[in-house]
Amino acid sequence: MNRPLSSAERSAERRQKWLQEEATKARESRGEAGQMEFWLRLARSRMAKDIKAGRGDVYSGFALICRLFITALDQRVEGNGRIWNDLLQYAEQVVAKHTPRN
Repeated sequence: MNRPLSSAERSAERRQKWLQEEATKARESRGEAGQMEFWLRLARSRMAKDIKAGRGDVYSGFALICRLFITALDQRVEGNGRIWNDLLQYAEQVVAKHTPRN
């Protein structure tokens, strides 16, 4: 027997549904670039909230992730797709296991 969801659980469920719907809408209207822009806007918003909460290491973390992404792109252009493939595989695993916070 399932218990009814609490208010916080219902809110979290609605938030997850909204995120997926918005990402889908962005992709349908503007393609892959639209979906990427949606997630970048969301990341920027979350980063601003983290900065206000005193977690300034978000800047260095985001910069490091950007450097990793650029390195993977550069290596792929040079013919070494291993870093790119590993990065995508790891990202898919993490995203499948952990949804964005509410």
